[in-house]
Order: sequence, then C-alpha cells, then structure tokens
Amino acid sequence: MKAKNVLIFGCSGQIGRSIVRKLTKDNYTVTAVTRNIHQKGIVLKTLGNAGFINIVEANIFDENKLRELFKKADICINLVGILFEQKRGNTFKNIHTVFPSILAKLCKEYNLKHFIHLSALGINDAVDSDYAKSKLEGENEIFKRFPLATILRPSIVYSVEDNFTTNFMTLLSRLPVFPIYYGGNSRFAPIACSDLTDTIHHVISKNIYSKIIECVGPEIITFKEILQRLLNLIDKKRILLPFPLKLAELSASFFEILPKPLLTRDQLRLLKYDNIASGKYKTNSDIGMPSKRYFNDEVKKYCYMWREGGQFSTEKYTSSNDLEKKPSQN
Repeated sequence: MKAKNVLIFGCSGQIGRSIVRKLTKDNYTVTAVTRNIHQKGIVLKTLGNAGFINIVEANIFDENKLRELFKKADICINLVGILFEQKRGNTFKNIHTVFPSILAKLCKEYNLKHFIHLSALGINDAVDSDYAKSKLEGENEIFKRFPLATILRPSIVYSVEDNFTTNFMTLLSRLPVFPIYYGGNSRFAPIACSDLTDTIHHVISKNIYSKIIECVGPEIITFKEILQRLLNLIDKKRILLPFPLKLAELSASFFEILPKPLLTRDQLRLLKYDNIASGKYKTNSDIGMPSKRYFNDEVKKYCYMWREGGQFSTEKYTSSNDLEKKPSQN
C-alpha cells in the first residue's frame, strides 16, 4: 500500500497518541502538529518509526504556516478540543468553531482526500451549554466548507492516559465523601480509547465519507454506576452524596477560579443530558467497528495504581460481566 500523508492536530492527547501509533504501524506517514515541540516532542517522537513521523511546531491560527503543511497532506485529522475556557484565545468558539472551519477551508483549497473531525456526543440536546453549542457550530462550519468530511461524536473516552477515570480514581481515593449531581442518573456509553482509534483507522482505510458517526462503548452506564464501579476497582468505600443544584452551581463557580477546574458551571449543565447514541445517526457498530472493550475489564488493567499496595494488592474487584449479568445495550 502506498503510504499516505496524514496531518494531525491534537496528537499529544490520549486519542492522538493512540492513532499515531496505529497509522505509522500501517505505513502511513504522519505530520504531528504541536504548539510546544519542546514539551511534547520527546513523547511524540517515540510513537512511530523513524521516517514515518514528522513533528512540527505551529500556532494553529497561523494560516500561512498551516498552508505549508496542507501542501504535503492527503488526509487531515482534527482532535483539538478543550473542556473549559482559558485566557489567551482558548475559548470554546475559537477552538471548537473557528479553528475547525479554517481546517475545512484549507482541506477544500488543497483538495485533500479526507477530513476527519472529532466532535462530541449529545451536543444536539445540550442547548444551554456553551461547550456543546460551539461544537455544533463547528460541525456546521465544516460541512459548509468541506461536505465530504467525516465527523465522529464519541461518548466519554477512557484509557490509562485519560483525564476521566484517572482523575476520578484520584479523588475517590482521597475524599471520604464524593458529590453526585442530578442524582447520578445521567447515562453514558464510555468507549475505550483503543476502540475509538480503531474506528478512526477504519474510516481512513475504508474511505468513509460525509457522515456523522456516534462512537459508543458496549454498555450504557449511569454516572453513579461509573463511580461505584471505580470504587469497587480501587477497593474503596465512599459516601456518594447527592448535591442540590444551587450548591453544585456555587461550588462550580468557585472551581472555575482554579487553573484546571474540577468542575465548571458549563460542565455541570452538560451533566443533565444523557451521553448515549441518539438513534439519529450511524454508530461505530453500524460501520462495522463495534466496541469490544468493556469498562471494568479495561480500567482494571491500570486501577492498581490507586489501590493500597499498588500492583501487589489483592484483587477483589469483579469483571463487568460479573457486576452486571445483563449489560445495557446501546
């Protein structure tokens, strides 16, 4: 197979690192764009064999620099996203709407074969979330400029390198009481990072165009159940305390002051909505890539880091099949 040149934005995250490894292993050459080559370059260099990965430092809003990269690219993948707004231009609108529209325009201008964009599940319903609105506007701008783009909408993505399960296990291991919001009833379909990047690789190799694909795991789990599973996996007992909405909003407004807030008011609003397949679009299963990895079975591979005794601790946790005899279906 003739190697294709893949231009990837957002390589340093868990999804980026995983897809770079899979693409370079399959003889794709990758140009990984980072905003800080000194901080991220060492990690990115180890993801592929010499000659298959090129690391470039660039301001993602510098169109002149981006044009030079698009001249050599066949495929563009955008994985850039933020969970909360920061100063210096890191706003939802800039990152989720303006930047993807620039990429789509350049994909059209330089006649790229494909543009794959990572969005988020549930954004149609979360009408009061700035995060969701910016994601949805970004999708609309992409299709205006490059109709053949493929947009992936994943539920929560987890792995040993995530900021979801790892953060929760850290907090659950330290706090005697943990707050839950909206009764912990919001539903999720967590997808393992490897399953998601297998889907991205499949979209590229099978030339799947002009689609919105919802990427979900094999189980539907409520927020409260996720916390209970994590507690079981790290062998801790904690009180899961329902928080009144007003108190939750007050605490979120305080957390927003922190450089890396644990919770923002916008994230709190997102928790009202289910994060599962809508039934309006095809899923990863529909395109031939059903998720194979179950939440408990994957997290137990690295949860020992939060258990007493670490990797030498006695295993008392159960598999997902033991915990739920009849897992929910998507």
